[in-house]
Amino acid sequence: VWGLAAPSANQFGRVSPTTAQNVQDELGTDLLVLDGGACTVGIESTIVDCTRGLPVLLRPGAITRQQIEATCGVKPLSREDLPALTPRASGTLDAHDAPNAKVRLMTAQALQTGLDLLGSEAAHIAVYARAPLRCTAQRLLIRRMPDDAGAVAQQLFAVLRSFDDAGVKLIWIETPPASAEWEGVRDRLERASAG
Repeated sequence: VWGLAAPSANQFGRVSPTTAQNVQDELGTDLLVLDGGACTVGIESTIVDCTRGLPVLLRPGAITRQQIEATCGVKPLSREDLPALTPRASGTLDAHDAPNAKVRLMTAQALQTGLDLLGSEAAHIAVYARAPLRCTAQRLLIRRMPDDAGAVAQQLFAVLRSFDDAGVKLIWIETPPASAEWEGVRDRLERASAG
């Protein structure tokens, strides 16, 4: 019997799995997948490059910039601060974690305007937003985004996968706040929308 250990059990660039079922759906049922339950964090890990004498945050995650600073005693640089020297690391490509449907980040106002313009004709669209939205379309899929960044991080990939499973062609997502606790979620959504 052969085994495989990997940082992610998904096809390159696709939405990361958060359950054993996601792995089997993505890679096939011929695999033996050990099921330890759903991921409690959801989004992938924080990646920090410590090879330069200063920490460089390559990919934000559940560990925040402030926690890295508190541990290292120095504020971490962003990968944009040293673009020529930033190595390619897992999950740091511009387009990553993308569902099959096209993802578009929008303000709450832009979401509502789009829904108003489409009216009852909105079809094959899913919306993931914190703001309460009005819509008359019956075939529109709307899922409420929690107000807590940690809760969104935990469910983000499951939500994206559920929208793909529903066959939507377009996913409209309310842009997360610009605060530090939302950095990991913002990063994953920006990558998902870049594809």
